[in-house]
Amino acid sequence: MNLTRDRLRSIGWAALLIICVTLLVALTFRVNAVKSQVRLTERQIVTVKHEKMFLETEFQTRANQQQLKSLNDVEFGYQAPTAGQYLEGERQLADLGKPRAAGAPSPIRVARLALEGDAGDGFPAMVSPLTGRAMAAEVSAEAPRKPVTAATLGERLGTVERKEAAKP
Repeated sequence: MNLTRDRLRSIGWAALLIICVTLLVALTFRVNAVKSQVRLTERQIVTVKHEKMFLETEFQTRANQQQLKSLNDVEFGYQAPTAGQYLEGERQLADLGKPRAAGAPSPIRVARLALEGDAGDGFPAMVSPLTGRAMAAEVSAEAPRKPVTAATLGERLGTVERKEAAKP
């Protein structure tokens, strides 16, 4: 095979091009490796900044606790509750109550004006603005009402009644 000068020159340019592409790929890999190291270092910097901020906050909190303790010791004299200050139950809480003294003011009472159309139970009727009907079941005026006592209330709350679904 006879190699001519032009053929030899084109083979040389192709070899040079292949070498340049190989160097470009190697340089790209190296740049990406350095970029990933930079990103990793930036993440570590952010993590260290967060830890530093956390430690500064913790230090300020502890310093405030010391300052509050010294202020409490000097100014207020508050003490932590002891085991004897906790109550066992409702009876001990009720024992703490005292009857009203002779000179104590009377409790506040609120008066209410009864309006016409009031049911007398103290609550206005809940009426739907769309249908005009009462939202809750109406109590008939003819049926005698049972007196509500602790026994009847417990009995009424203790039973479960099934309501049938209303058919439209």
